[in-house]
Amino acid sequence: MGHALCVCSRGTVIIDNKRYLFIQKLGEGGFSYVDLVEGLHDGHFYALKRILCHEHQDREEAQREADMHRLFHHPNILRLVAYCLRERGAKHEAWLLLPFFKKGTLWEEIERLKDKGSFLTEEQILQLLLGICRGLEAIHTKGYAHRDLKPTNILLGDEGQPVLMDLGSMNEACIHVESSRQALTLQDWAAQRCTISYRAPELFSVQSHCVIDERTDVWSLGCVLYAMMFGEGPYDMVFQKGDSVALAVQNQLSIPQSPRYSSALRQLLASMMTVDPQQRPHIPLLLSQLEALQPPAPDQHTTQI
Repeated sequence: MGHALCVCSRGTVIIDNKRYLFIQKLGEGGFSYVDLVEGLHDGHFYALKRILCHEHQDREEAQREADMHRLFHHPNILRLVAYCLRERGAKHEAWLLLPFFKKGTLWEEIERLKDKGSFLTEEQILQLLLGICRGLEAIHTKGYAHRDLKPTNILLGDEGQPVLMDLGSMNEACIHVESSRQALTLQDWAAQRCTISYRAPELFSVQSHCVIDERTDVWSLGCVLYAMMFGEGPYDMVFQKGDSVALAVQNQLSIPQSPRYSSALRQLLASMMTVDPQQRPHIPLLLSQLEALQPPAPDQHTTQI
C-alpha cells in the first residue's frame, strides 16, 4: 500500500501521495492513538490509527494487523484504506488509515440507550447479530478467528449495520495444543490479547492436549448479545468488583427474565454461552437460526391458518 509518508505542514500528513488534515483526537490505548483526519483530495473523514512500535516484534504485529484487513472485502469487516511505517529515530510508528464511522461503536449505542432507560429492540438485535455473524463467517471461512470480539470492537455504519474492527488479535482458527508449554504460551497470549470479560472459558485454563477453535468467537458473541439485551456484558460486573472471571465463566450463565425478548432469542443466547466449546454451535448454524428468526419483509405476506 506504499510507504510514502511525510509531515508536510502543521496538522497535515501525506499517505500514499494523498494529503490528510488532522481534525481531532478520537482516542488512545496502551500503545496506540486514533485521530480523526480529513482527506483533502476527497473531503471524506478517516480514522488514523497510530501504533507505537518499540521493538521489531511490534512492527511485525502491526504489519500483520494490516495484512488481516487486506484479506477481506466484506461489508461487515472494516476495510484498510492505507498502511505505512514511519521511522522516528530508533523507534517506529505503524499507521493504519481506516474509514471513519460517525455513529461510533455498538457499545456507545448501548450506553446511549441505557442513559435514557431504554434497550435495543429484539428486531434491532436480530439485524445486528445477523451482520456480526456474517462478518465472523467470512473470518472463519478464511481459517482465522477474531479472538477479541466485544461491543467496543463493533462499529455502526450509516444504516446501523455492524462492522467488525480491531483485527490485531486475529490468529489461526484451529490451534492444536500438544504440550503443557504450548498451553501456557497460548494462555499467556490470551491474557494479553483477549478482553477478560469477553474471553471464552477454554482460554483461561488451556489444557495441555486440546484443540482451541473459532468457537471462542461464538462465546464472545454471546457476551455481545447479552450486552445488547441487558445493557452490560454478563461478566462486566464480576470484573469490576474484582471477583474471578475465570471462575465465573466455568458455570452455566443465568439469563435474567425479561418480557422484552422472546424465548427463542434467550435460547440462542444460552447456546452461545455453552461452557463446553465442543457443545457450542458454529457460526453457520447460528446464521441459519438467525435467518429463521428474522421478521418478514414489509412486502411479504404470511398466511394465517
